[in-house]
Amino acid sequence: MPVQPITVLGECVADAFVQPPAPGAPAAPDELTLRVHAGGGPANTAVGLSRLGSPTRFVARLSEDTFGRLFRSRLTASGVDLSLSVRAAEPSTLAVAELDPDGRASYSFHAERTADWQWRPEELAAVPLTGTACVHTGSLALIREPGGRAVEDLLDRIHRAPDRPTVSIDPNVRPLLVDPARYRERLDRWCAAADLLRLSADDLGLLLPGVPPEEACDRWHAAGVRLVVITLGADGALASLDGTRITVPAVPVRLVDTVGAGDAFTAGLLHRLSSRGLLGGALDELTEGDTADACAYAAGVAALTCAVPGANPPWADQLDQARADVPAHPPTP
Repeated sequence: MPVQPITVLGECVADAFVQPPAPGAPAAPDELTLRVHAGGGPANTAVGLSRLGSPTRFVARLSEDTFGRLFRSRLTASGVDLSLSVRAAEPSTLAVAELDPDGRASYSFHAERTADWQWRPEELAAVPLTGTACVHTGSLALIREPGGRAVEDLLDRIHRAPDRPTVSIDPNVRPLLVDPARYRERLDRWCAAADLLRLSADDLGLLLPGVPPEEACDRWHAAGVRLVVITLGADGALASLDGTRITVPAVPVRLVDTVGAGDAFTAGLLHRLSSRGLLGGALDELTEGDTADACAYAAGVAALTCAVPGANPPWADQLDQARADVPAHPPTP
């Protein structure tokens, strides 16, 4: 039986990285050099999935401007199907990023009235509810208005559909653009519609300040989500399947930066579950062992992304070579 595609819904963002002067060159007081990469959490996840070998459809509102052309080029070069995306008249979203000495990025966003958030119900009505193993979304497209409510309504519709796909959400909290309190207000609704919730330790700190990861998992299980995965940076990841905890160590890597690492982890997780026939519906066939295996695989994908500049997830052959070169670290139930 052919493998069903994974559908990713969300934004593309032009990530502009501030470039330091060349060694020995004087800094120009009236000039700033930027290097622009195609990014955005959902777009990064779609690219990662397709490069790993999962048939991937990306649902987005793609601008016709210079950045929109950059987005299309990157996505199509990675094998992503854009047939369900909308050609938008609004401009693209821009994020200016600076890296700290540890490779962590801080952003300033230019996102008012840009294409990504302008979803209309009639545009999303064209998204098929069948013929896909999973619908993954989240990040700013799920919270920014006016389109966020339309995306929520789509998730509710998917959750009620017979023979439905798995619903996966990554909140990817961006406090510079949206008050974390708004995420807290809506997260229970997202959990009621989702089967898988993937978030970072930074997200957890913004959503539930001071709450331990295990307690947070239990709260989100009670709200309706079956599988919660919290990535913990150098400390690996914690997964909770119906309350059963699994910890997975990070894969050692020579760090360049952490841009796109969480998105790459999500891509690896969904790809591994799909390749084993475990996506679709409420993850009824998923076991503790399956979860540990998928998270360990995802950690390897994230590590390779941290080893190169920007959100540049690995292709399948690169991952295979890296996995062959590095001894396995068994996950801990």
